[in-house]
Amino acid sequence: MEKPVRTTFSSAVAESAQDYIQRGWTVAETANGICLVTDDEISGIEVTGETAAFVRRYLRANDLTGPVIEIPGTERREIHLVTGLRKAERAIEALRESGVVVHTDGAGIPLPPSKLSAGAACWGVAPHEARWVPPVVAIAAAVRAAAKGATKAARIAS
Repeated sequence: MEKPVRTTFSSAVAESAQDYIQRGWTVAETANGICLVTDDEISGIEVTGETAAFVRRYLRANDLTGPVIEIPGTERREIHLVTGLRKAERAIEALRESGVVVHTDGAGIPLPPSKLSAGAACWGVAPHEARWVPPVVAIAAAVRAAAKGATKAARIAS
């Protein structure tokens, strides 16, 4: 079944939209810019605060970094784009249990240069800077390691 892909966008987002479409992503124009429409092929894992910082370091150290969208606000928020959700039910369940937001099943993710209430979404790691879009299990491993690191740090501090 082929996905319908919109090919005309306003001039404000047309160039970005075409770049995303060439990557095989389904995108939609919104009042604030453009969003990725998640599906089985590409989705997003949203992490916040210290977990986000740990996850970013873990992925970099293990050469697993993929595209990362930074969401402006008082707390650090990052959305890691991922693949492989069809075969990762346990990883997705573990992510949700740890409080991580899993954007999938048609959810929209704001893509740069979308404007948000606290500023504009921007690339922490742009798609052209990343060597790949990692599988969700890589992010799940990073989140699991972050949780273990936080537990270990709490034991050391006490």
